[in-house]
Amino acid sequence: MKLTEIKALTDTIRNHVSKVIVGKDEVIDKLLIALMTSGHILLEDVPGTGKTMIAKAVAKSIDCDFKRIQFTPDLLPSDLSGIQFFNQKASEFEFRPGPLFTNILLADEINRATPRTQSSLLECMEERQVSVDGQTYKLNRPFLVIATQNPVEHQGTFPLPEAQLDRFLFKIRMGYPTIEEGLHILKRFQTANPLDKLGSAVAAEDIVRAQESYTQVTVHDDLLLYMLQIVEETRRHNELAAGISPRGSQALLRAVQAQAVLQGRSFATPDDVKTMAVPVLAHRLIPAGFQHDRNQFNEQLINSLLREIPVPAEADPPGK
Repeated sequence: MKLTEIKALTDTIRNHVSKVIVGKDEVIDKLLIALMTSGHILLEDVPGTGKTMIAKAVAKSIDCDFKRIQFTPDLLPSDLSGIQFFNQKASEFEFRPGPLFTNILLADEINRATPRTQSSLLECMEERQVSVDGQTYKLNRPFLVIATQNPVEHQGTFPLPEAQLDRFLFKIRMGYPTIEEGLHILKRFQTANPLDKLGSAVAAEDIVRAQESYTQVTVHDDLLLYMLQIVEETRRHNELAAGISPRGSQALLRAVQAQAVLQGRSFATPDDVKTMAVPVLAHRLIPAGFQHDRNQFNEQLINSLLREIPVPAEADPPGK
């Protein structure tokens, strides 16, 4: 698939989702980038800001399977992956797949499940496979996990460990709508829920083709060094206990390439890096001491590094 075709594909999905979601173009774009790069998203915000709605709208815009799991403290790993059960008629054990066997999985309030259940997502998010009783089962493509959590209510929740957070390409917040956007929302939902009438706009096979083609985007060596400088500064920063891992730097590269495609370019620029740095890197940092608001501290630190590290001269487009 050509990069221009991927751009047209993402524009189609964005326009389709915008029939339901009002004023969240940046969030929609990050969902598209995660879908394109085979990444996953953690949506964090207070209840009622549209986290579940936007996940459902993206899923319905693509002709693929969608499943939602409400995470609770009594949820078991087998409730996600599936079980081996004995079929008395066939006199043999059979595998009954769980909700992980889908294309887009909405993990609602993921921080309400126990660490044991949370950790059962690690293999499927990274390896795109599930192991049950010694048997390995491949997951369908595309496969996208959209997890949500409420940052305000902490009673009865289990914070995601760093190893789990590192599996998410983005950690983003929805934010409250403006008064104008709120007026559009009220009018749009006044008589009916537009999500009910939303149909699919693209095929799942097209998403898979886009996932295999977006890496055609050219990234200049100077831009690669710029990204590595940002990563290296986090590793030796005296206010951080741990910086960005190689997985994080690779995630930044993939996000930068996908961002360039969404902007209609076949080459990446420093602005792409600046746009993707905070949502890709901030949640992967571990502060050295206690921080009342870890999210804000990490985001401010990444922004300060972006201001301090010299930006390379923008590489010319290929053929120029």
